[in-house]
Amino acid sequence: MPAIRCRQIIDSDVPEITALLARGFPSRDAQFWSNALAQLGARQPPAGLPQYGYLLESDNRPVGAILLICAELRTADTSVRRCNLSSWYVEPAFRSYAALLVSRALTHKDVTFLNVSAAPHTWPIIEAQGFSRYSDGVFVAVPALNGLFGSPGVAILDAHTRPAVAFDPLEQDILLQHADLGCISLWCATSERAYPFVFRPRRVKRLLPCAQLIYCRDVGDFVRFAGPLGRRLLRHGRPFVIIDANAPMPGLVGLYRGGSMPRYFKGPQKPRLGDLAYTEYAVLGV
Repeated sequence: MPAIRCRQIIDSDVPEITALLARGFPSRDAQFWSNALAQLGARQPPAGLPQYGYLLESDNRPVGAILLICAELRTADTSVRRCNLSSWYVEPAFRSYAALLVSRALTHKDVTFLNVSAAPHTWPIIEAQGFSRYSDGVFVAVPALNGLFGSPGVAILDAHTRPAVAFDPLEQDILLQHADLGCISLWCATSERAYPFVFRPRRVKRLLPCAQLIYCRDVGDFVRFAGPLGRRLLRHGRPFVIIDANAPMPGLVGLYRGGSMPRYFKGPQKPRLGDLAYTEYAVLGV
């Protein structure tokens, strides 16, 4: 077998990586992967982290790839460098080298790595690589049913609106950047401060319209403002909201599904529930 090497994906690799991923994930066509790689190419990753991810190369052609969505998530309280491992595929004849690809991606020791869409057959492999579960399932809420008689003193604002009360400017950057990615970004403002929320419009089984909670300061904030947020999302045709959870969520109408959609992390900082900012759900729309 020809020699194998692992290296970063660069701009000139994009057409071949597009074709490779289209073969590896036949449920998504080449146009999807072309758009996904263009989205990564337009982003500025944190210093020292890759633009696209890594590839395996044999005989001067890609035979495997893993995409990394790298970001530095900053608020007034924290600053975290994170990479979401996404779209891992190796051609069958080279599967014995797949671990080399992942090992290369995990070399950045100061980074928290996420795997948020692992297929069930890969769970033992991911755990053997040192990843831990931080979320075990999802709660599907019908938030518009909360507080049917209104929530006095609460206003829902578009991300581009500057709240007249206290807010974190760095969180406004998160809202605006995700709005540019096609997410629904909102402020929930009380008389004291404004709370940020980001949702990704989705369809479950390609039929059921819903919104996935991508970012908030704390999932307790979503429970607190579920009614007005849910009624605003209804205007977008999204009656259901998917929230990462480890148990049923008191105070919300809905259904908990445990063990079906685990999220994994490896690195110095365990992610919060309700924080999928700059992951494949937000950036690539998977």
